[in-house]
Amino acid sequence: MLILAGTVPIKGLPLITGELSLTPEGVMVDGYLLDQNRGTAAMLTTVAVVCKEYNLRPPCCVIAGDIGQRDGSSKVYEYLTEKVSELEPKVMAFHYIMPDIRRNARLVKAIKQLKRKPLLIADAGSMYVAKAGGYASYYDIFTPDMGELAFLADEKADHPAYTRGFIWHMDQDAPELIQRAYDWKNAADILFVKGSTDYICRAGKIMKSVSEPTVPVMEAIGGTGDTITGIIAALSYYEEDLIEVCSLAAKANREAGKLANPTPATQVNDIIEQIPRALKINKQEEKVSQRKAVVAENFKDIIYSDH
Repeated sequence: MLILAGTVPIKGLPLITGELSLTPEGVMVDGYLLDQNRGTAAMLTTVAVVCKEYNLRPPCCVIAGDIGQRDGSSKVYEYLTEKVSELEPKVMAFHYIMPDIRRNARLVKAIKQLKRKPLLIADAGSMYVAKAGGYASYYDIFTPDMGELAFLADEKADHPAYTRGFIWHMDQDAPELIQRAYDWKNAADILFVKGSTDYICRAGKIMKSVSEPTVPVMEAIGGTGDTITGIIAALSYYEEDLIEVCSLAAKANREAGKLANPTPATQVNDIIEQIPRALKINKQEEKVSQRKAVVAENFKDIIYSDH
């Protein structure tokens, strides 16, 4: 089972749980339509689209409204802590949840008691609390942007707002910040660093970098980082090689942005609609690359056999 957990900025929205369904108006959980155009709802919509494309079982969602008062976040923590043993998740993706070190520690303890550890993915507030609580290395994938990477690299900061000023976070500083985050054990097994170049890292080493296609206007569109987390969550439920999952997510997200032909007024849902087509394009390109590799290898064998 794939579990998606987070909050949405809807005042009075109660804790809602259940299977995620995709409708023309937006995504629906437990009879509630979530049509927010960024944040957790953007991640949910992306997961729904990718699961449909790959004929995957729809995920189970644990969602609550929270406008910064922690009430909804507390409900999400408490529900998961109580129910995680019954749910038996294979993958858990955590998104916008107000950081609560004590409640998160209880949840991690409950997860550690499972017979099989699920794959743990964290973005936004869920990533902050994992780092601040000392559990970062227990997670499998973090998806920080450059500012959040600087926070992970700062061993003293317990929130991105308190990242010390001498820790720069320009793109050219990414390799140093990545290494620093791993050295201080403030990184998950894999870091997907979002930026003008996306870096996919493991154990302090940059395994892959993706910078094409370049769609600069996407920087002005809120929610395009949430879509990356959504693609990763869905694909990691389908595919075992997490580095390849992250690489495909980076390429597909960029390709979807290109296909949407965006302007600064474009909404993230316009990009999400293009993700299935972007995934198909990347699959086709991968097949072409594999064929070229086979041809090159066969040609090399012919050359050597002639000698």
